[in-house]
Amino acid sequence: MSSILAVDFGGTKTALALVDESGRVAGKQKLAAEHTLAGSMKQVVEFANAARVERMGILVPGIYDSKTGEAWAPNLWGMERVPLRAAAEQTLGMPVAIESDRTGYVLGEAWLGVARGLEDVIFVSVGTGIGVGILAGGRVVEGARGIAGAAGWMAIGGPWKEEYRRCGGWETEAAGPALARRAGMESAEAVIAAAHGGDSKAREALDTTADYLGLGIAALISVLNPEMVVLGGGLMQASDLLLERIRGNALRWTQPVAAQTTRIEKTALGEDAGLLGAARLAMKKAGCQPAAGCQPAPQNNA
Repeated sequence: MSSILAVDFGGTKTALALVDESGRVAGKQKLAAEHTLAGSMKQVVEFANAARVERMGILVPGIYDSKTGEAWAPNLWGMERVPLRAAAEQTLGMPVAIESDRTGYVLGEAWLGVARGLEDVIFVSVGTGIGVGILAGGRVVEGARGIAGAAGWMAIGGPWKEEYRRCGGWETEAAGPALARRAGMESAEAVIAAAHGGDSKAREALDTTADYLGLGIAALISVLNPEMVVLGGGLMQASDLLLERIRGNALRWTQPVAAQTTRIEKTALGEDAGLLGAARLAMKKAGCQPAAGCQPAPQNNA
């Protein structure tokens, strides 16, 4: 059984692994991110040289434009678009499938996670920022230029604040930095630890953040009518304190018929969601199904 090289680029880390067609993950590595395209490609080449692979799937923490093959990942490679597809194919000499990380997460969960087998799924990743992967009728929703799912920019009511200009209203009010700001602590992780220790101010900050998350998720459910919303990302370290409040607020605000048929669940795959999603992306590009396997990939000898 052949393996797929799965690559999950992040703003602070590069995760790489070999994933077979049944979803088994092997040889996983996590490296500090390189903040140039050349440096990132070097990490992939060094990993690939020690493995026998025919296909590769790559996730990027930003926007990927499938029409041009360019990626915009400001927290990784800066504010300029980079020619990711050309660099990957020329460097690795194999078919490459590329998407945003949010798209990879929803593909991973629908393949082997809590949303296994479902065709209408939303994955909401909440950490330093907010990103949303969308599966509708079994198809990934990308939008005209790969920007679909950049839901941090959703308007969630209230007056305009200048800080919304940088990363959007929902992200400003509901992501990790907002939680830290509300609690007056240095990081979301510190707030979560304090809340688990019984700190009342940290608990209050978590409640307010959960309410904002619920508002955004309610809008997504009303517009997209998913079977399931999957929650992931660093903030879900506090899922025991957040999940029920998010569910309650989202289902209170959303379209009432949709509320009766939509489940809101925590990710079952954790940090492997990206790697599995990258592999599934490569399989989908090859037109193969997990049970049937993939045909050998054509070789690029350029």
